[in-house]
Amino acid sequence: MSAPGPVPVVDDDTHRRHDPPFELNAGQAVSPVWERPARLDAIRATLEAAGHPLTPAKAADEGALLAVHDADMVAFLRDGYAAWRAAGGPEVMIADTFRHPRVGGGGRRSSSPFAELGWWCFDTATPLVEGSYAAARAAVDVAMTAAGLVADGAPAVYGLTRPPGHHAGADYFGGFCLFNHAAVAARWLTAGGRVSVLDLDVHHGNGTQDVFWRDPAVQYVSLHGHPDHLYPFFTGFAEERGEGPGRGTILNLPLGRDTADDAYLDALRVALEAVEAFDPATVVVSLGLDTTVEDPIGSLALTAAAYPRIGQALAALGRPLVVLQEGGYAIDRLGPCAAAVLAPLGGPAGVEEGRVSP
Repeated sequence: MSAPGPVPVVDDDTHRRHDPPFELNAGQAVSPVWERPARLDAIRATLEAAGHPLTPAKAADEGALLAVHDADMVAFLRDGYAAWRAAGGPEVMIADTFRHPRVGGGGRRSSSPFAELGWWCFDTATPLVEGSYAAARAAVDVAMTAAGLVADGAPAVYGLTRPPGHHAGADYFGGFCLFNHAAVAARWLTAGGRVSVLDLDVHHGNGTQDVFWRDPAVQYVSLHGHPDHLYPFFTGFAEERGEGPGRGTILNLPLGRDTADDAYLDALRVALEAVEAFDPATVVVSLGLDTTVEDPIGSLALTAAAYPRIGQALAALGRPLVVLQEGGYAIDRLGPCAAAVLAPLGGPAGVEEGRVSP
């Protein structure tokens, strides 16, 4: 077989509008924020230099977004910043009062924008600014454009999505994430058959797991730092398996501190065996690049040598791949790692033991 060709890369410069000057992370003010525009700029520059063609995102139908996210939360992210400023809030929008099951037992939302923020957001590390909604909505456009190209026959497409998405649930956001673009793409892709979401971010994708907790059409498989020591702490344990019709479609593989290349690749093998057993028509990869040993807020210890092996393992699935960017905060490492993962994925759809992938 010929060498794999370049993988199309979908992007949208609107992501730069989400550029908060600081965040509150683990009780400390962080500036510049970890999740900043330079992340995607670094990846894009490397991939463009490597010959991967850039494709502009197309506006996605609002229905795909609302098939995953609560309409009131979408409206808050669209309109809440203006209301916050009109009520005297500062330029950076960070909640300081959060809903809790034992506070406000009647389930009624206050109309104050200060309360609304804490109703929808679950942490202080996800500040909003004037352009945050536009950036998050553009990330959905990127993901849906990538999904559409794969649905039309491309073997693999990479979406430069920012802000990341996998911590956002149907009716909440946080963890740097506003809309869950992987979940939006995955749910839309179920029109063509079952979908596996393979989450390779160092942090557990609590939002994606929650969205598909009872959904038999979507499998969620995650490799991540153990919640005993890593955000988001409350989810990602191995015993979480889904519920009702979705029971058994969730697989969490939590990893210990400083897990290195070989142990990680062993866990990835287990994850991919589960994907094969589920037999999806399409695989959505939430590609976190915060698994490197250099990442400032991760807990794993992968070297540069791991990322070509990850790409080869994904290619060996022989299934259409929608690869979407999640975390990764060691900016100098992001471009090379992304390029290494993508290198084996291009070209014609894989052929494996006589089976031609869809």
